[in-house]
Amino acid sequence: MRSKITSLLLTLTVLLLSSCASIVSKSSYPISINSNPSEAKISITDKKGVEVYSGNTPATLKLKAGSGFFGKAQYQVKFEKNGYDSKIVPVHFKLDGWYFGNILLGGVIGMLIVDPATGAMYKLDTEFLNETLSKSTASVGRNGLNVYELSEIPTEWAINLVELKN
Repeated sequence: MRSKITSLLLTLTVLLLSSCASIVSKSSYPISINSNPSEAKISITDKKGVEVYSGNTPATLKLKAGSGFFGKAQYQVKFEKNGYDSKIVPVHFKLDGWYFGNILLGGVIGMLIVDPATGAMYKLDTEFLNETLSKSTASVGRNGLNVYELSEIPTEWAINLVELKN
């Protein structure tokens, strides 16, 4: 009888002090980042502007889902490569549906303390970034004048082309 009461108390303690999203979900998520062309330099900053990663594509890394108590993480990935325009792409997290499992399983402690503190109440919106970089505009720089063939010109430049007559 005593072991049944101990088991029941232990089970109740686990249910009351646990949190659903922290058990079922994660507090950091893997993301794969790729670019066309590959070997682009990437720099990832958080919502405070602090760089959390620097490297080249392709890359796979983990990003934290939370940003402080009840704070959802937000990141920006900056792609850079010589001869191409730089590009900034946001990475968003959204509320994890398992967070609401606290109503049934995790209780008040899970809903108001554990999941918000660990960031497990949020999940990554997308697991893959695959960005195509655009060739940069022709310019005279320290490397000289860039000359492009008509077939190499991006479509967004084509609307600005003017035919020259002799």
